[in-house]
Amino acid sequence: MAEIELAAPTPKTERAKPAELVQLIVFRLGDEDYGIRIEQVKEVTVTPEVARMPKTPLFIKGIANLRGDIIAIIDLEERFRLRPAGRELPERTYTVAVEAADYTLGLVVREVPRPFTLPLSQIEPAPEFVQDASTRDKYLEGIAKLPEGGIIIVLDMRKLLTPNEVMRLPGKGASS
Repeated sequence: MAEIELAAPTPKTERAKPAELVQLIVFRLGDEDYGIRIEQVKEVTVTPEVARMPKTPLFIKGIANLRGDIIAIIDLEERFRLRPAGRELPERTYTVAVEAADYTLGLVVREVPRPFTLPLSQIEPAPEFVQDASTRDKYLEGIAKLPEGGIIIVLDMRKLLTPNEVMRLPGKGASS
């Protein structure tokens, strides 16, 4: 009977590092999927009653009381000009409360957002030509390529609004 010789582990025999995973909250704007890193999301809720504020950009729908905090409600479909003609927001919408810099925003979306986990390696930097040339800071973190061929556009909430737009948020301006 032949003896079986076991090879001693070599220094090169290392465990493969697990891929770094990113957790996103994914929602639809227009006909595309967008995502925000879960650590930037405070909560998701049915949109509360929104009070319209004067002298704010059209994409700022107004303010709402979210569990005792007054936050600005933003319509990203309107901000990014993604809403198909004649398609208004449904009567029941959802708000993704996100923390960005020193303020909290509510992003109004049509459908219940869903969690999604993917390897960080699947998120590629967004090409320069798809960024809004009028803003100094780039608000797209990247484009996540999905194995089945789809994509998720990943937003960086800290850079979504320009400094001027932040100052125009209800409660952030010089008159507050």
